[in-house]
Amino acid sequence: MKDLETEALEYTTVGEFVADLKKEIKVTELKKVEQGTRMMEEFFQEFRRVVKRSRYKGRSLVEEFK
Repeated sequence: MKDLETEALEYTTVGEFVADLKKEIKVTELKKVEQGTRMMEEFFQEFRRVVKRSRYKGRSLVEEFK
């Protein structure tokens, strides 16, 4: 947001910006998945659903799963 306010963006089109923003939102959703009081199988199923939706291409999924 700071870059947006100061007009110091690295994007040449609004489409590039929106695509990158959507990607970041999906990665954030993946990182927020927690087991909590659920059984491991329930947690694992939700994690897999979020991974499929996010099309995650960052660090190893094993690292995110931990």
